Amino acid sequence: MSDYAVFSHPNFDADDYATAVLAGETYQPAAPATQLLPKGSKLDTLDKEDISVAISKLTFGAEDVSKQIKSLVTEHHEDLLAQAATAGPLSGLLGSARTGISDLEMSLDKLRSKIRVPYQSLNSNVGRLHKLQETSDLLRRTSRFVILARRLQGQMAEMDSPNIESSSSQDQQVKSPTSAHPDLEDEKERAIARAALSIAELVALLDGPPAPSNGRSTPQDSLHPTITPSSSTLSLRSITAVSFHVEFIEESRTRVTNEMQSMVFLGLANLDQSLLASSLQTAYNLRVLPELVQSLIVDISHAVEDGIKSAFDLSKISKDVLGRETPTHQQTNSIYKSRVRTEPTNMNAPQYTAALWSRLEYMISEMADCCVKVYTLEKVLKIKKDTVTQTPFLDEAMKALENKPSTTFWTSLGRALEKHARDAAKASTFLQQTLGSGYPKLLRLFHDFFGKIAVHTDTVYMQTHQSPETILVLRALSNFESGFLARSVNKLNESIAQSFAGGTRTPPSFNDAVNLTRNIANELDSARFDPLLIRSVAKNVSSALENLLGRAESNVVRDRSAVTLLGPTATAAQITNGALTVFMYQVYSRIEALSNEHPESVYVLIKPNVTAIYTFYEKLVDPVLVAIRRELGATIAKLHRIDFARPFDPLSGGGGSSFYMKDLVDKLSYVKAEILSKFNVGEPTQGWILSIVQYVIRTFVLHISIAKPLGESGKLQLTSDMTELEFALSAFIAQSGRGGSLDGLGDDYRALRAMRPLLFLENAQLASPKHTSGLPPLIVLHHILVRSPVQLPHEVHGWQEAEYVRWVSEHTEGEAWSLVESGLSRWEQINQENESEEALEYVRLARKVLENSQAAS
Repeated sequence: MSDYAVFSHPNFDADDYATAVLAGETYQPAAPATQLLPKGSKLDTLDKEDISVAISKLTFGAEDVSKQIKSLVTEHHEDLLAQAATAGPLSGLLGSARTGISDLEMSLDKLRSKIRVPYQSLNSNVGRLHKLQETSDLLRRTSRFVILARRLQGQMAEMDSPNIESSSSQDQQVKSPTSAHPDLEDEKERAIARAALSIAELVALLDGPPAPSNGRSTPQDSLHPTITPSSSTLSLRSITAVSFHVEFIEESRTRVTNEMQSMVFLGLANLDQSLLASSLQTAYNLRVLPELVQSLIVDISHAVEDGIKSAFDLSKISKDVLGRETPTHQQTNSIYKSRVRTEPTNMNAPQYTAALWSRLEYMISEMADCCVKVYTLEKVLKIKKDTVTQTPFLDEAMKALENKPSTTFWTSLGRALEKHARDAAKASTFLQQTLGSGYPKLLRLFHDFFGKIAVHTDTVYMQTHQSPETILVLRALSNFESGFLARSVNKLNESIAQSFAGGTRTPPSFNDAVNLTRNIANELDSARFDPLLIRSVAKNVSSALENLLGRAESNVVRDRSAVTLLGPTATAAQITNGALTVFMYQVYSRIEALSNEHPESVYVLIKPNVTAIYTFYEKLVDPVLVAIRRELGATIAKLHRIDFARPFDPLSGGGGSSFYMKDLVDKLSYVKAEILSKFNVGEPTQGWILSIVQYVIRTFVLHISIAKPLGESGKLQLTSDMTELEFALSAFIAQSGRGGSLDGLGDDYRALRAMRPLLFLENAQLASPKHTSGLPPLIVLHHILVRSPVQLPHEVHGWQEAEYVRWVSEHTEGEAWSLVESGLSRWEQINQENESEEALEYVRLARKVLENSQAAS
């Protein structure tokens, strides 16, 4: 196939090939650079050749192609015949399709002619109709305009009526809510409102306003609902009949607007809601209500801001002070004043302070007046409604406002107050110090402000509830509040530091506690009138008490010398801890008494630290009380060293107390004189004394009930010891001149008194409740076992007497009875065969006592 490559090339051209052969040149087909023939092809190596050679090659090639065609036809003649047979029907189908297409094109031409012509005619007629509608609308608007213009002339003439004018002049002179001509005044207001409605409709007809988006319909809208948007934009000013009235309409609009503004200002000044409602109705008819309300709110906000700025302007305060001074005083101090024009001196500082508070009072008065005006305006806007749509005027005014008028006023008031108060404090040290130290007085001025506006507004500022608006305003004064609170907490911390200035050598005293708690009470009292300020002061008190706990913790002595009772005098650690205990208790008791003077919401802020002070006080006292009980118990336990079974020796003298009792009496005297006197905190100290006495009696009764063996001389000795103990406890319980009696101890003292006859009862009487009244059953059981050969409970378990007494004090009576019963059962099992009649008698007595006690319980 390489011989025919030149002819199969896609860019082969027969004319170019023939021309190249005749010219004797090599034929190179025109091909793109990307379509190159492969190297070594016939076309690439084609040389110049003669015409005869080229013709012979072509002839040979044509014959060769004819042979190949003939061969292919011969080989596929059946398929070719079949295709030729189907070509005839296909030709008929193509002919019928061609005829249908021709018919369809003719029908389409006819249909197009039937639609296009009527459409063009209809389009032309629609355009004419549109122009007729515009013309008709212009005529209707012109007619309506002329009618309204004549009506406006009558309404303006009505406003110019002599009766109304005279009534208006009298009202302006009297300026009282009860006018002499209320009917004429109302008639004028209605005339102005009607004129405003006519003017608004005339302006709408004159300039063709856009379609209303607020749902409010005008009279011409209800009469002509088919006005197209394009016609509503056409102006009537070019019409001669209309332009004749334009100047009058503008003058009337200006006059009605001025009258409306006068009514608004007069209504706000006198808080006349009816007059204000009429003026707002006029503004609504003029369709300027949103703009009017926005302008009023902005003007009032600016007036408040100017008043606040003037109140904190030290230059104006300086002018007020200097203006009151005499010319002589001005001449003598002219040089000094030229140097310092605003900041006060030590000589005129009181005058500056008085001028500042005077300006602040005037500022509060102006703020109250403006706030009442805003709320009155908002109240009227809520009440007044559109007569057609019943839409409140407030919703209409909100189209130009981001928030309600009252919200906007409070926001601007808080922002202005915060800005000018902060700037004034930064610019003047005098203002910062005066308003910081006098913040309660400033806060009272704002309380007066809240009280003045409470009648006209819904703001509340009480102990239980504060409106968000009031909190927003007071938050603007946070700069001065921070200064006041800083001074307050510094005063408390200085008082605490002064109390602990001596360290452990000179611990804080009772007077220090009184001074500290008095300062705390004064700080809380100074802020009691304000629910927010007193909470802040209470937080400062809480932090000061936390500081107090930290300092007290560092002064506590916790070594062994703080609880030792060796005597003969109190240790330095006990003196220090005692003074600290008295100080902390006085602080706690006096602050805890403040809970009755302040609300629970305030006291709860300092209650955690007050409780922590009491816990700290208990931690100081408890180790000392534990040491006292431990020492007294150990002294009482010495009675078991005495042999109470030895026979009575008449030569010994007898009748005296035992050595352990002498030690106990000395120890009680030492505790009272040296220890408890250092921890004297009043009523709690008396409670400690009573608890110590009860502990001594219970411990002593338990110990003497298990003293074994016990003879007659031992009983007499115990009786003498009990008498000595009563005298010692009677002297111990007396406190600070107030009489004390052991009878007030109740069952414990009755048990001590009943212990004497118990020692001398017959065995049969031991189980009788009548003879053992006043004694606990356990004591009776102990005494029965002491007389019997049966072992006592502590002997059964191998305990020391002191250990058994401690076990009894830590367990219930039922558990102690069970312990005794188990000892009896054990003794019966061990001595079942050798049990004597005497032992059985004591066992029966013990079990009877157990039965009686269990039945009684």
